[in-house]
Amino acid sequence: MSRANRIAAFHDALSKRILVLDGAFGTMIQRHKPALTEADFRGSRFGNHAKDLKGNNDLLNLTRPDVIEGIHRAYADAGADIMETNTFSATRIAQADYALEDTAREIACEGARLARNVAGESKWVAGALGPTNRTASISPDVNDPGFRNVNFDQLKAAYREQAEGLIEGGADILLVETIFDTLNAKAAVFAIEEFLEKLGEEIPVMISGTITDQSGRTLSGQTPEAFWNSLRHVKPISIGFNCALGAAQMRQHIAEVSRVADTYISAYPNAGLPNAFGEYDETPDQTAGYLGAWAKDGLVNIVGGCCGTTPDHIRAIALAVKGLRPRTLPVITRKTRLSGLEPFAMAS
Repeated sequence: MSRANRIAAFHDALSKRILVLDGAFGTMIQRHKPALTEADFRGSRFGNHAKDLKGNNDLLNLTRPDVIEGIHRAYADAGADIMETNTFSATRIAQADYALEDTAREIACEGARLARNVAGESKWVAGALGPTNRTASISPDVNDPGFRNVNFDQLKAAYREQAEGLIEGGADILLVETIFDTLNAKAAVFAIEEFLEKLGEEIPVMISGTITDQSGRTLSGQTPEAFWNSLRHVKPISIGFNCALGAAQMRQHIAEVSRVADTYISAYPNAGLPNAFGEYDETPDQTAGYLGAWAKDGLVNIVGGCCGTTPDHIRAIALAVKGLRPRTLPVITRKTRLSGLEPFAMAS
């Protein structure tokens, strides 16, 4: 089946049922038995690399593809409809921490290929573009508020390269996720739009932000509605939130964006909040109970799991939303909608 046909099937499925996104990759990599060592991350190719590589989970696409493909298969068997690529940090910017900038595109391409191998023709591959480890809106130096360690053009170039690799590897969707800085996300979607114009294809774009704390705002300060206003011009196939919060804390933010967004809503929270040891205690039934309730209340179209979730969580979530009607897209009154940290709507 061609990518165009898979995308058409994706649109059709979204109109009929709630789709299930897979769960956390980092959690599964950390739990792998036997435990992965520095040698696993290096493989034979990077045996003499000057920097330590353990923890560079995306690099496993090249050095231990069997591990990554096995995680994809576990999520597929659990009932996931959408396979997210193991490419959260597959940009030159993020890979610079490991002095592996030149492998970023290859990591992205192989990540998509591994997911495609498992997805086959019955599931979809979402190419994951993470936020990078730098922010274009906030200074990393508290003593110099005007300082930035990355700019828009650098972010755009890095995201462009990543998107090219993901599509070459077989992604059906591009997922800009875990957005804590809307300016970073704007660089990503601008890069994607430039690339798709050259490619001559229409690829669905999913956007997922992250509310960082109980303030109900992203790290760069926006409320959910303001976040939507900032990115609605992209006409994404979905908007939503993931990470940072568990489902109990995320519901109000999903409800807010569900009310104002005339596109599909995605939600993939953590398995609760981390405990004192940085681990996640929420059981699959607990997570599924929250997401099942959201589905019954008509808030969501795509659900899944982020940090701490496992195939057992995804299996429980898939069962919880099975047969439930997806959220109906609202008809939103046409207005000029702007945003800073807060939303602003001007009557037409």
